Amino acid sequence: MSERPARRGFAARPADPERWVRTAGAPSGAAAADAAFTARLTIDVTPDQRGRIKIAAFRRGITVADMLRELLAREFPPTSGDQP
Repeated sequence: MSERPARRGFAARPADPERWVRTAGAPSGAAAADAAFTARLTIDVTPDQRGRIKIAAFRRGITVADMLRELLAREFPPTSGDQP
């Protein structure tokens, strides 16, 4: 019977928050301005919230993703020193 290797945690957060937010393959500097880089964000909502979000997006004639991107951009604008 072979021994199994020690299990590591699911995901370890890096000590540097910038490294945690930006992936290693993400373009940086001038290339970042030209590239349309997106990252997936998963949140848990109730079925009722999900329904209200979908209806609101439908009534506005946009996708849920576009509506939430606009909301997040309003709530969390870039601060000085941030990349756009």
